[in-house]
Amino acid sequence: MDANTNTVRDIKKMRLERHWSQEQLAEMSGLSIRTIQHIENGENAGLESLKALASVFDTDIKDSDKQEEIDQIKKEEEYVQNVKGFYVMLVAAILNLAIFLFIAFSDSDNESWGLFFYMLVFWIVILVVYSFMKLDFFGKDWERKIINKKFKKKP
Repeated sequence: MDANTNTVRDIKKMRLERHWSQEQLAEMSGLSIRTIQHIENGENAGLESLKALASVFDTDIKDSDKQEEIDQIKKEEEYVQNVKGFYVMLVAAILNLAIFLFIAFSDSDNESWGLFFYMLVFWIVILVVYSFMKLDFFGKDWERKIINKKFKKKP
């Protein structure tokens, strides 16, 4: 973080360092006293409120909680997209295998059944690889558990 950047949590400290009341800060920033109180109590601050306060204090003010929230939302959306991708692949696999199963039943020769089993193995491998790569079966919690177990650490 830049040396001239503060977080929302620093607003009360900056106000007190300047010996300003909440009323004075509200008047200088154009915000209501109630908004100043909410922000100083740790409630969410809107972008326009942050800009107004940054202008008054002549600094950049970053809402760190919002950035963490945005990062978490991105992670969640990415995971949901990965799960959707898995389901799309699963449906494609089922439809593909249904076609090869129908061909195997209607032809009834060994080559058709062999092709069906090759496709079955292919789809199983693809789905397993996709699952391990995208769905994070072995996440940070699993890694921590294995390390604790190996080195006899307490969780």
